[in-house]
Amino acid sequence: MNSNEEVVYRPPAEANSLLLQVTIGCSFNKCTFCTMYEDKKYDVRKLEDIYDEIEVMSTLYPDTKRVFLCDGDALNLDTIHLVKILIHLNKFFLKLKRVATYASSFNLLKKSKKELLILKHFKLSLFYYGLESGDELVLKSINKYIKTDQIINDLNKVSECNIKISLMIILGIAGKKRSLEHIKNSALLINQVKVNYLSTLQLGLADSKDRKFRKSYEKYIGEFVFLNQEEMLKEQAYFISLLKPSKALIFRSNHSSNILALAGVLPKDKKKLISEIKLILIKYDLKFISKSFE
Repeated sequence: MNSNEEVVYRPPAEANSLLLQVTIGCSFNKCTFCTMYEDKKYDVRKLEDIYDEIEVMSTLYPDTKRVFLCDGDALNLDTIHLVKILIHLNKFFLKLKRVATYASSFNLLKKSKKELLILKHFKLSLFYYGLESGDELVLKSINKYIKTDQIINDLNKVSECNIKISLMIILGIAGKKRSLEHIKNSALLINQVKVNYLSTLQLGLADSKDRKFRKSYEKYIGEFVFLNQEEMLKEQAYFISLLKPSKALIFRSNHSSNILALAGVLPKDKKKLISEIKLILIKYDLKFISKSFE
């Protein structure tokens, strides 16, 4: 259910949610790989317009249970502003169970634990967090530099507020030169936080971003070389093999960018997921050193 006339983005899991646009674009909008908001100038929608939209949509979809706040930066809103939107949603959608939104390192830095608890009280209870990589050099190369210690602190702050976290990693974003460090450090970071969902996407560069991405990567790491399909699958397998979550988490690679769609619960299904990758590699006669991923 989309209440917006322009293009908006949402996670695959929000396919049946009401999409409510509360901001336009992304306040950061400097990630070298991302094209989602390159044609939008960041702005905050007026509360009156959002209220009107909520009231209209509540008459069209009175049984709505889930709402996703668009665009990419709803959590950048002032907490009072965001709470007013949530209160209006709760008032007009009587069956509302959950509100979700994207979250970034930059806007989580600005939210205190007290503020997060208030948002959770009004049913904002799921954050989609694009980690991309747990390697600081890779993050710097994509112009998304933030210390991993800060990321860990912020994610644990969120989980302590009983807000669920869906974390996203981008396979291939480190290229061939930094692949090993990207995977090791991403798994290491995830093993230090409590997330509920984990998904992997695979890097794809639009023509409008290719030159900028490569130039920034070269500045910090060297020449960027894409991973081939074999290397991408091996990166996936190695990543899964290193994950040691402190509690069960749901793993998915169901984004359209992925070569192989995977689904399971970690750590329970770790061997099964790696076996599925092995079978694909064998089927297409791709080399696989099994000892590396046991």
